[in-house]
Amino acid sequence: MRALAIAATGMSAQQQNIEVISNNIANINTTAFKRARAEFTDLLYQTERLQGVSNRGRDATVPQGAQIGLGVRMAAIRSLQVQGALTQTGNSFDIAMNGHGWFQIAGPDNETLFTRSGSFSPNANGQLATVDGYLLNPAITVPNDAISVTISQSGVVSAIVPGQQQPQQLGQLTIATFPNDAGLESLGGNLFRQSSASGQPVIGVPGDPGFGVVAQGYLEASNVDPVKELVNLISAQRAFELNSKVIQAVDDMAGTVTKGIR
Repeated sequence: MRALAIAATGMSAQQQNIEVISNNIANINTTAFKRARAEFTDLLYQTERLQGVSNRGRDATVPQGAQIGLGVRMAAIRSLQVQGALTQTGNSFDIAMNGHGWFQIAGPDNETLFTRSGSFSPNANGQLATVDGYLLNPAITVPNDAISVTISQSGVVSAIVPGQQQPQQLGQLTIATFPNDAGLESLGGNLFRQSSASGQPVIGVPGDPGFGVVAQGYLEASNVDPVKELVNLISAQRAFELNSKVIQAVDDMAGTVTKGIR
């Protein structure tokens, strides 16, 4: 029976849906994490009777045909690029992106990667780096004897060093935007890579038209809503159970037919 295969696609789709939801919940405290949503599409249809054709050669046409759907499949996992709440940390090297934009990171083999997580720290050479040791691009070097470091909303990094009353400018943060943020390739570790779907990056300064601003001493929280995820989890679980009930019902029907033949 086709119902067995159809219900099996439904169970597989809801299992993938639960996997997406579980990843959202697992990253509920991940800095700048963006929740994902599973999107589904129906499969091909098997035509039992065509619509719009003449009925046995007569002028009257069939107004509605008979098409039986063959199930469902996952079409995409969409990353929802919604701004997360800004959480104050008190750390002068924490930088939150407020608005549209991505920090640029110098990844392995000098590949430029992108992140929304602004949890930076000076490394042994005083260069600002991520928690995994990847350098901020363009590089910002903080003097070892710096008394304080300030970062303006436009990304100007300055420091006060002994013997100078005026702040010394250390560099200018630049950020990138994409035509399609959801098309970026996820690499893990809060890092992303541009792809043919995301389009080419547009580099600019925080506060420029179309670019967000940065906030020193803050981090962007995950945009996962625990209540919404729990509701989605229950809905996916119920859908999975309904598809399993279909398989059980079809199995009972097949058993009835088998007993009748015997």
